[in-house]
Parts: sequence; C-alpha cells; structure tokens
Amino acid sequence: MAWFEKKTEKAAIPQSKELWVVCPRCKKYFAKGDWTGICTECGYHGRMKARARIALLADEGSFNELYREVSYSDHLNFKDVSGTYKDKVKATIAKTGETESVVIGTAEMGKIPVMLGVMDFAFMGGSLGTGTGERICRAAEQAIVERRPLVICSASGGARMHEGILSLMQMAKTAAAIGRLKDAGLPFISVLTDPTTGGVSASYAMLGDINITEPGALIGFAGRRVIENTIRQKLPDDFQTAEYLKAHGFIDKIVERKDLKAFIVKMLKYFGF
Repeated sequence: MAWFEKKTEKAAIPQSKELWVVCPRCKKYFAKGDWTGICTECGYHGRMKARARIALLADEGSFNELYREVSYSDHLNFKDVSGTYKDKVKATIAKTGETESVVIGTAEMGKIPVMLGVMDFAFMGGSLGTGTGERICRAAEQAIVERRPLVICSASGGARMHEGILSLMQMAKTAAAIGRLKDAGLPFISVLTDPTTGGVSASYAMLGDINITEPGALIGFAGRRVIENTIRQKLPDDFQTAEYLKAHGFIDKIVERKDLKAFIVKMLKYFGF
C-alpha cells in the first residue's frame, strides 16, 4: 500500500499566536510585546480596559466601586439568529468580569474626592443600556449628596439595540442627571476616549463643563459611510478624529494619556476643589 493511502491520525496543529499589533491609525506594525497601547509613530492612543484606566486616574487604593448590582434589563426577551440577549450578556460578564459597560465608584484624584465613572468598550461595545444609564444617574445624584465633582471616561459604540426604546431613553435620563449636577454647582469633566459614538456622544459625553480627549480618538454620532451616503459628499480624511473636533470647537483639550490625571486635577482645582 502506498504511503499516501495509509490512514493516519489527524495532525494536531497548535493555535498560532498573534505576533504583531497594527496601529489602527497609521497602520504601523509593532511586535506584540512592544505595544504599550500608544503608537510611537503617530501618537494614536489605543483602547484601555476600565480597570486599567481607573488605576491610571485614581489615587492608589482610593477607588471604592458602587452600584455593581445594577445591570442589564431584558424586558424584550430579545433574541436574534446568534442567540438570546441574556446569553450574550452572561458570556460578556464571564469574559470581562464586569456587570455593565460602565464602572462607577468614589475615588480621589490628587487627594481631591471625586465620583469617577469609566466605560469599558469590551462590554458589548460600551453600549448604553438601562443599567449603564441608571449607574450614571446614581453617580450624579450621589455626587450632589457628597458634593463631589463627576468625572466620566466614555468609550462606546452607542445605544444598546437589544433593549429597544428604553435604551434610547437613557440619553435623556443621563442628560437630565448631568443638568441637576450642574444646577447644584458641581462640575462635570467628560473624557471622550476611542471610540465615543452614537447615543453616548449625543448625550452626557458632550455635556462636560470641560470636554477632553486623547490623541487620535474617534468621536462622532453616525459612521462615516452612513454620513457620506446621506449627504453624497466625501468627508475629510481626519473627520471625526479628536484633532478635527478640536479644530472645530467641539473639544476643549486633547491630552496625552500620561498627562491625563494631572490635567484633570488641574481643572478640579480651577473649579475650587
């Protein structure tokens, strides 16, 4: 019998590991071990997990998480061809360790007491669900009670379609909560990170007394293709980047990640804290 006719065990092919990271902005390749999340070629700042950003901003040991029990609502019993919403959320919770797309807690920044919220894009694209909106509203209300400024770092693809109209209602709900915070004489510092889009950019994320962002962040409402197909015009190459928004007055300051905490502390002191 010829060698190629003999039955053999199926070869066990080990899974390959990615060796390279490609900058989403300038497409430069980096060895995976050399990628810090910030491109040394174009200055693009990559995405961060919520806990990593909290560690970056909050004074060591000062963060105390709140409202972790507030999570999603499956009032529509939503399901599609890929499965149920409930199963998707459970899988996301198991994967990320988070129970919603925003992590809220009290903290200190430069020894200044703040209410800190950080969104995590890894949790269903940082989508704005009923649990997300409720946490942000509670954060604003607690900030009023304790006389703390509110700092929120946004990272989102927009409203969570699985929750229908109640998800869209979170836009008005969170905007109203920020309004009450401002009426109480307390500042809201909004940090828009890559990406901040859809219903989040169209609500609380753009309502800061100071709106700041990191270099190269994608910020906008609808996507480029949707807009171009609607207006039948070619958009600028840098459209919806942090730099474009800064040039057109939508952003107050672009701050590199290494300087972010110091800048926020400076603004808090400016507001009298």
